[in-house]
Amino acid sequence: MPAARQVGPERVMAAHNLLLLAAELLLYFSVLALLFRLRKRLGIGLFVTALGTVHFLEGYLAALVYVGTPGGFVVSPGSSVLFAGKLVMLLLLYVKEDATAVRQPIYGLLAGNLVVLALVLLLRLHGPTAATGRAPDIGFLGEMGWLMAWGSVLLYLDCLALVLVYEKLGRALGRHLTIRIWLASAVVLTFDQLAFFAGLVLLFGAGPEVLLGGWIGKMVSGLCFALLAGLYLRFAERDGDTHVPGAPLADVFGALTYRERYHALVESSGRDALTGALNRNRLEQDGRHVVDLALTAGQNVTVAVVDVDRFKSINDRFGHALGDEALRRIADAIRGAIRPGDYLFRYGGDEFLVCAIGLSPEEGSTQAERLRAATCSVAVPGMQDGLSSTVGIATGPADGSDYRALFALADARLLSGKTISRFRAWSGDPANTDGPDPGIRNNLMSA
Repeated sequence: MPAARQVGPERVMAAHNLLLLAAELLLYFSVLALLFRLRKRLGIGLFVTALGTVHFLEGYLAALVYVGTPGGFVVSPGSSVLFAGKLVMLLLLYVKEDATAVRQPIYGLLAGNLVVLALVLLLRLHGPTAATGRAPDIGFLGEMGWLMAWGSVLLYLDCLALVLVYEKLGRALGRHLTIRIWLASAVVLTFDQLAFFAGLVLLFGAGPEVLLGGWIGKMVSGLCFALLAGLYLRFAERDGDTHVPGAPLADVFGALTYRERYHALVESSGRDALTGALNRNRLEQDGRHVVDLALTAGQNVTVAVVDVDRFKSINDRFGHALGDEALRRIADAIRGAIRPGDYLFRYGGDEFLVCAIGLSPEEGSTQAERLRAATCSVAVPGMQDGLSSTVGIATGPADGSDYRALFALADARLLSGKTISRFRAWSGDPANTDGPDPGIRNNLMSA
């Protein structure tokens, strides 16, 4: 539907409205971003409460208040500014926090709107009264309750789609956060405009000009909010994007919570006192669950078991003090060979376990060879002989659908590598100077 042609006074008013919309957008983002920035000091509840408080005004404006803009389009500050801003702020919450933090305000808004609907139904049973000289419009409250409940349902669907699209775009755009936020917002706001307009038609008889003008308003606001969010992430919080790889649509929020387990692993105190690696208890409590949730989310997971060759003879020949120093240096070498997001556990006396999310089977084999090479490079003062290790790996879901299956296969491949190493040592094969050669080892790891 083409926009109406504007005359002089209407153009002035349209420009005036556009400036006011820009001011509202800046005010909304500035206040919410400030509260978000202070979340570590004041608590995230302050940010969430402010977000929820504006929710009713957003719904009221989206139902009744529309203003003309340049080009003859009519937009609502509630839909184009407040809702678009809320969606981007929830995405910002996801980027910097986790899926649980995003779920809470969405469920809270939905529950609150359902309570409003229930209360309105009860209020209808009261006799009419106008003690203040103005009769209450219970019918309008009911319409608003239905509209806001529908809006909250859409918000839940919007956030599922927003997270999914944002993560899928990460494969192509990487850390171009502003572009990712803008494109994800544009896709989801388009869907939301179509669905929300259906509710406006049923409850308030809105015309097609509301659909077109609202969509254009959301596109422009989404771009503006994406630019502001990008600037905020660049200058206000420089620790970067806590990126989560893509996940399937089914229960996205539940699947993506494996990142929360990552943070728990990093921040926990369950570390091995000798090597600084996460200890066996931490592996049992959180590591297994992290792996299983990542597999559920559709991610590749590599489990690598690293065993130091002939470590008992090191203790016997050089003493336990030197053996402990060797373990410390081996753990440091392994940490240097893995990615910052990978996790290192001390599984046993001379065994380490590495969990890596997002590696292909080929990349997993390459990482295993790096682990083997890293241990071979370790030099311990007072120890004449060099160190070596055998590595067994398995990468799911191709090698197994859960932690138990991946560990069992990686351990079996490790034992096969040890057997070949011992046979070569017994047969006097000169090729065996530091365990199985890479070709045999890679066959074992990827068989």
